[in-house]
Amino acid sequence: MTAPTENKRQRRPVVLLRPVPGNSAIHRLWAGTKLLMVAAIGILMTFYPGWVPIAAVAVLVLLAARIARIPRGVLPSIPGWLWILLFFGGLTATFAGGSPVIDVGSVEVGLGGLFNFLRITALSIVLLGLGAMVSWTTNVAEIAPAVAKLGRPLKALRIPVDEWAVALALALRAFPMLIDEFRVLYAARRLRPKERAATRRGRFRAAMLELVDLLAAAVTVALRRADEMGDAITARGGVGQISASPSGPKAIDWWAFLIVGLVCATALTLELTILGTSAVTR
Repeated sequence: MTAPTENKRQRRPVVLLRPVPGNSAIHRLWAGTKLLMVAAIGILMTFYPGWVPIAAVAVLVLLAARIARIPRGVLPSIPGWLWILLFFGGLTATFAGGSPVIDVGSVEVGLGGLFNFLRITALSIVLLGLGAMVSWTTNVAEIAPAVAKLGRPLKALRIPVDEWAVALALALRAFPMLIDEFRVLYAARRLRPKERAATRRGRFRAAMLELVDLLAAAVTVALRRADEMGDAITARGGVGQISASPSGPKAIDWWAFLIVGLVCATALTLELTILGTSAVTR
């Protein structure tokens, strides 16, 4: 006897803040190098969100994923409602008109709004992929020392850089752990027998009570995990050890800076001169 079709195709969850095992060149990059490159690419995309920079960054992300040997299994399943949402988003954006204009029978349809929607969608996907690559190739323990080293010049302004780095590291460590706890709580809640109320008001009241119970259980689990993490940190020498680990760029990091800088500079030059001008004239 075969299982139903919906049970065979289980949705793959989002895998973030959990590095994919490997020893590639991308994995060996310093965490601060990855953060600086993401910041530089983000600034480039903020001021010049054209098709050429988007395509260049997409090629960089795909090439990095190829070098790091990121498996396809880490990609989450795309729900069907998201495709429907994108379709209606593109449909409504088409009503904005703009050039280029095509003739559909006796009606002129401007595709400028649709192209802008597609460009923003592609930009969002590329930036999500860029952040995911950092998450899949960087150990969470390397983030705090990198942030502390990058923010060292700010200590002259009496900014608590080390404390911020420790808070960021603890948040990154706790986030996937709490997600797993919440999934277990939700699954256990669904297994409990439910009594369906006869009236709409009774069903609404039961739903609100269930939500309150879930929130209370989530807060309790978070506090318990925080207490356990505090005891573990104290046993290992305190929070100062989190940001005090030695870290810094190596030779491979300078090569990575050079490659990313050349790709971004070439894409920006093409966007501002040849390809960008031709796109505007069309």
